[in-house]
Amino acid sequence: MTQRSDNPADPFKKALAEATKVLADDPDLNVSYSVDPPGMTGDAMRLPQISRRLTRDEVLLARGTADSFALRHRYHDPKIAARYLPQGQMARDIYEALETARVEAVGARYMPGTAGNIDAKIANEARRRGYDQVREASQVPLSVATGYLMRQLASGRDLPPGADNVAELWRGFIEDQAGHTLEDIAAVMDDQAAFARLARQVISDLGYGDQLGDDPDADEDFDDDASGEDTEEVEQESQGEEDSEEQDASPEDGQDDQQDPSEAKVSMDDLADADPADESELPEGESPLDPPPPPPVSDADPNYKIFLTQFDEEIAAEDLAEPAELERLRAYLDQQLEPLKGAVGRLANKLQRRLQAQQNRSWEFDKEEGILDAGRLARVVANPTTPLSFKWEKDTDFRDTVVTLLLDNSGSMRGRPISIAAICADVLARTLERCAVKVEILGFTTRAWKGGQSREKWVAEGRPQLPGRLNDLRHIIYKSADAPWRRARPNLGLMMKEGLLKENIDGEALEWAHKRMAGRPEARKILMVISDGAPVDDSTLSVNPANYLEKHLRDVIAMVERRKAVELIAIGIGHDVTRYYERAVTITDVEQLAGAMTEQLAGLFDTDPRKRARTTGIKKAG
Repeated sequence: MTQRSDNPADPFKKALAEATKVLADDPDLNVSYSVDPPGMTGDAMRLPQISRRLTRDEVLLARGTADSFALRHRYHDPKIAARYLPQGQMARDIYEALETARVEAVGARYMPGTAGNIDAKIANEARRRGYDQVREASQVPLSVATGYLMRQLASGRDLPPGADNVAELWRGFIEDQAGHTLEDIAAVMDDQAAFARLARQVISDLGYGDQLGDDPDADEDFDDDASGEDTEEVEQESQGEEDSEEQDASPEDGQDDQQDPSEAKVSMDDLADADPADESELPEGESPLDPPPPPPVSDADPNYKIFLTQFDEEIAAEDLAEPAELERLRAYLDQQLEPLKGAVGRLANKLQRRLQAQQNRSWEFDKEEGILDAGRLARVVANPTTPLSFKWEKDTDFRDTVVTLLLDNSGSMRGRPISIAAICADVLARTLERCAVKVEILGFTTRAWKGGQSREKWVAEGRPQLPGRLNDLRHIIYKSADAPWRRARPNLGLMMKEGLLKENIDGEALEWAHKRMAGRPEARKILMVISDGAPVDDSTLSVNPANYLEKHLRDVIAMVERRKAVELIAIGIGHDVTRYYERAVTITDVEQLAGAMTEQLAGLFDTDPRKRARTTGIKKAG
């Protein structure tokens, strides 16, 4: 007898998987649901997770994503795509956006029911990325706008909210540059090779012809069974990995990619036509001055190098997951907190009392007005001519304090350590906010294992020696200092997401957090790092000295402590981090928070160094 599932979402998930196989015309297609970003490779498809609540938004997003992937599986040939794939990144992005729009439009022509589902998916993406709020074309990648316009032209349907705003912002430029080419799309929609040639022409019209590479049709000996490597590359890069679309929408890529191509062309032409400096105007015997060298990438170490920053990402936690997913992940974190609820509550209350006691402990006496000093009334009774004595509560620096919690989101933190880090952040942030202390929560990891797009560029450029940091950074803002805790509370659940935790480059993360704090108006700034050990990035360390990242971390710590604008504290999760940080404590399990760790954590915020050393056992070296 088959056991019946108690999850109300299971029947829908099963029905959607079967319908997707039919739509894709592939009964062997493997359909799964995951908290990881949706994607498709070969015969496996990963759809967004659906919660037990089965909300309307979840259903529409799952259907739209499934339909989009199924149509791509059915109408997209990876070999043809690999043949015409451009070389440059921006050209590739436009090429992929146009091809995705093509397969969805072809599918909607033969199966009209898919059109509404895909519209819902596009609307969800546009809303999540804030496209309905943008007011300038430069705020949205050109590739995204080109894909949206292509959908509208090919399907004849109005674009969903948000997407229509993007299309209107870029419409004038795209139609001026490539309108005559786009007029021919109806005739080539069903022919992927002909459409790919048209897409390459559109890319050239938009000003990126230099990124196309060699003309594939010039090679008469092209074999349809060519290069499994190219096919695999297209499968990985073009079959719906939506997290690659996130890269398009990241702030740094946005600024690079969205420069008006016509402006870029004019500026290059101007440079080419400009006359060199007239050396006759210089004093005799002197040559023109060289341009100043670029500033160092790190204030702590001028010799620290980064191969490429183009793919680095600073992103809000809510942009890495849907609200429903964040709620589910937060609920999972709360489940881990449940057995410790009493201990955590006692810690929060005890820590709050300690901190408030520090706030209220300082008074100024013998004032002419204020709060009556009852302790000196005896003098007035003994001598009625003695004036009454008053006292004032002294304002302490503690009242004007901001604390940044910088969390290591590396793969080595997976499991119990990342839960402890999230719980520590949760308890400290809630407690400090009760004491009127502003709290910022940041996280750091990388966007990929083994180097990501930075390493791919490095390989393409001939593997130059000692390239410096060779991976794509991901710096996450879980809570800004000015945001209330109740609004940012679900964001900490993101740390429970599979696939988020990758490599850790601590030095750059610490320098990033320090720069954010330096601009804050508060008088006292405390930066607390929660980590499990040394910086590790295989891609960087494989082509640089073995101590490259560790040296930079030590240099950044030395710079922070030398400047004294920010007080630096560290909590080691299961590892002793005192070899890096002068002021540090170690937590091996959450249960310790309710015991001796209460005193240690409170002591870290003591403004008296002697009291702090007695409370925490932390002493200055030497």
